[in-house]
Amino acid sequence: MLVHIRKVVGRVTYRACEECAEGVITDVVLDEPFRDCGLGTRALSHLRSQHPGVTWHTTLEKRLTRDLLHRMRIPKTAVGGICSHLRSVVVAPADS
Repeated sequence: MLVHIRKVVGRVTYRACEECAEGVITDVVLDEPFRDCGLGTRALSHLRSQHPGVTWHTTLEKRLTRDLLHRMRIPKTAVGGICSHLRSVVVAPADS
């Protein structure tokens, strides 16, 4: 979750496999006022620092997140292109 003055203003949803050292970002949400202030970049940088040595990918195709992920050099991959441990988790909706 991304918090600004005790209010949640966004979130990054991801899965990381310590065994394969791969991670996949499945969602990035930022409230409108915070989309162009660098908060997304800071959030993804923090995620990388929390999981050193993990190679990150994304399955996102949203226009709003495409530029952020491109700037952060996080390549898009098909679900089949990530480690087998994460594949079933990413295919299944997070709410089920």
